[in-house]
Amino acid sequence: MRIRIDLAYDGTDFSGWAAQPGLRTVEGELSRGLGTILRTDPVQLTVGGRTDAGVHARGSVAHADVDPDAWRRLPGRSDRPPHEAAVTRLAGVLPGDIVVRAVTPVPDAFDARFSALRRRYTYRICDRPAALDPLRRRDTVVHKKPLDVAAMDVAARALVGLHDFAAFCKKREGATTVRTLLDYSWVRGADGILTGTVVADAFCHSMVRALVGSVVPVGEGQYAVGWPSEILAAGVRDPRVTVMPAHGLCLEEIVYPAEEDLAARAEQARATRTLP
Repeated sequence: MRIRIDLAYDGTDFSGWAAQPGLRTVEGELSRGLGTILRTDPVQLTVGGRTDAGVHARGSVAHADVDPDAWRRLPGRSDRPPHEAAVTRLAGVLPGDIVVRAVTPVPDAFDARFSALRRRYTYRICDRPAALDPLRRRDTVVHKKPLDVAAMDVAARALVGLHDFAAFCKKREGATTVRTLLDYSWVRGADGILTGTVVADAFCHSMVRALVGSVVPVGEGQYAVGWPSEILAAGVRDPRVTVMPAHGLCLEEIVYPAEEDLAARAEQARATRTLP
């Protein structure tokens, strides 16, 4: 049977999501934790958003296929349903920097990666170091130069749409870099922190942090607001675009369609995207 796992984690002390020999990863910890409570081998997981080392998540989603009998045995002698027992028992075996919000049975058509309609990330920057909340130092990047958030917002919004984002991605053999950027915007909060919001149907490797790196020089006044659009149109990585530090980035949400549309969405997402 297939289960969906909704989870959050502080990525500071992880070498990213993906399991790697000899390294501490979110996938490795969660896989072993599920195996422990189900009394099986470590469970194979599929995630909706593979995060790099140091990146955080509040709204990550993964799925796994588990033994139905092991699932039914989870409550033990208690009268709790298995999905409630799973959350409680995982809390007892997982480290404190991973929190599982929910574990629920889902249709076989549900795929945490390919069924997703969109992913939403945020990126936090403090350009007034004296104003930094030290309790947020693990998820906020300190920038020593003042930034014009209005200019950054104009530059960011110009990138929205269906484009080939090769200029902002680490190219992978056989993988497309065509994506639909649904929203990219910047605001300065009442606390003085700049927050960028980036939403897309999917992201390629390093795309979000490179998108942030393309508008920060605009905020500094180095380039005009049209500069990131020029980089996008050029279609190649530009050394002037910095891939920003990982710890400012957080996966906030992954959105899925209704159950009856899961299979169709997964088929659509697996198709190689091209520009019209």
